[in-house]
Amino acid sequence: MASRTVAKDIITLRGSAAIVSEFFGYAANSILYNRGIYPEESFAKVKKYGLPMLLTNDEGVKSFISNLNAQLSEWLEAGKLQRVVLVIMSKGTNEVLERWNFSIETDSEVVEKGVSREKSDKEIMREIQAIMRQIASSITYLPCLDESCVFDVLAYTDKDVAVPFTWIESDPKLIANPQMVKLHSFDTKIHKVDTLVSYKNDEWDEQ
Repeated sequence: MASRTVAKDIITLRGSAAIVSEFFGYAANSILYNRGIYPEESFAKVKKYGLPMLLTNDEGVKSFISNLNAQLSEWLEAGKLQRVVLVIMSKGTNEVLERWNFSIETDSEVVEKGVSREKSDKEIMREIQAIMRQIASSITYLPCLDESCVFDVLAYTDKDVAVPFTWIESDPKLIANPQMVKLHSFDTKIHKVDTLVSYKNDEWDEQ
């Protein structure tokens, strides 16, 4: 009688940190492309998560995201990262127009005891795919950004974390009375990432 062996994917703390930090890099690129923060021609197509994705060719942005990923991975591995927020602001006025909020829950037992968890790589990829599809379709549920914009990234960490000199203390860059859209989440069984985008209400909305 034929038998089938099903291999389980072991997720370690370091492996999970790598998955999550890589996700942030691709998500940031997708947000910058789909929200028109940089010109369409400054992005190149690649395949990732079984989807066509876009990555910036701008050397300054590439370097920023690469350094960001390295730092986030370090904080994730230490179990010290609580949230990452990509903020889109008006270039002219610095008014905050959108906040892409990624909240992170970390399995403290994994950090403290070094144990691993089990979850299929394919299952994690499917969950990330769902988020990436929602980012790609953001034009259908977010207001048009009809002015030049810039972006920044905020990281919320535990208070005992030593902040690298390349990071500075910041205000939370909040939006008054925002509209919010909750997106899908993904879970490596070590880090759970919940995604939410909040945006400025159009002033001409009906009262």
